[in-house]
Amino acid sequence: MSDPTHLLIAFAAGGTPAAKEALRAMRLPRLERLLQRLQPLPPEPVDELAPEAPHERALARALGLDSGAGRTPWAALALQRAGGAPGPHAWAWITPCHWRVGMDQVLMQDPAALELQDEHARELFAALQAWFADDGIELNLETPQRWLARGELFRDLVSASLDRVSGRDVAAWMPESPQARILHRLQSEMQMLLYTHPVNDARAAQGLPAVNSFWVSGAGALPPTVPEISAPALDLSLRESALRQDWAAWAQAWQQLDATRGAALLAAQERGEPVRLTLCGERAWQTFESAPRRLFQRVSGFFGTKPASMRLEQL
Repeated sequence: MSDPTHLLIAFAAGGTPAAKEALRAMRLPRLERLLQRLQPLPPEPVDELAPEAPHERALARALGLDSGAGRTPWAALALQRAGGAPGPHAWAWITPCHWRVGMDQVLMQDPAALELQDEHARELFAALQAWFADDGIELNLETPQRWLARGELFRDLVSASLDRVSGRDVAAWMPESPQARILHRLQSEMQMLLYTHPVNDARAAQGLPAVNSFWVSGAGALPPTVPEISAPALDLSLRESALRQDWAAWAQAWQQLDATRGAALLAAQERGEPVRLTLCGERAWQTFESAPRRLFQRVSGFFGTKPASMRLEQL
């Protein structure tokens, strides 16, 4: 269950000059008013090579599952919230993906761009399932774009999220641990198998990118007891345009977000409800929350003078 009084916005800022230019040109009146009225908590920096993006670190902290970057058991948590029984087992997501091999880097395309449909996914799943089983990994076809896996090698695996790797060189994000060697070998085997798979011949005929690898994310096991905490309302409406670095579309999405969920949060604040807003960029996240009226009067004159664009640039 999500908490509508705590809005967590992912990809709220970009680190490129083009992103900053788009940000300075935007008008976000509801965000401006919220930031003038809410008390800022200290920003939380995230290393640029950390395996989870700032919004994922912020969400893990809010859920009481902050066991270290890359160790949040997102797959097991999703299974539990869908009514499944993760038990003491370790789980992970296996995502079919396309790696574009260049002269000095291997870029991972955003898996959503594969447009992988059920028929092709089932054929690929059938071809790969036995290979995973040989390494003690049980695969389940959760959706065409994301498969659920269970296996002990996921228990202490540090895995990088798709939001961290999409559009970037995979070399910086490959897991490094004794059990990761099994995954590296399995990836090499699957790349050879997929290279000549009939599904990729059919996809080429349709002008679609080949499925030539997979990515492991969300690995780990849930603790014996999971805190009963309402999750912040996570907004990912800026994600797609940010990953494409289409900053014109990103600015339009920001303005739409400001006019909808931003307006709703502002209205709740104006009704006197305690609200929280967490803004997440590429390098940091920061939460702003309702302050007691007397404290608000003391801090608003100091904190309310910085424009929203300047705050977002720091993320």
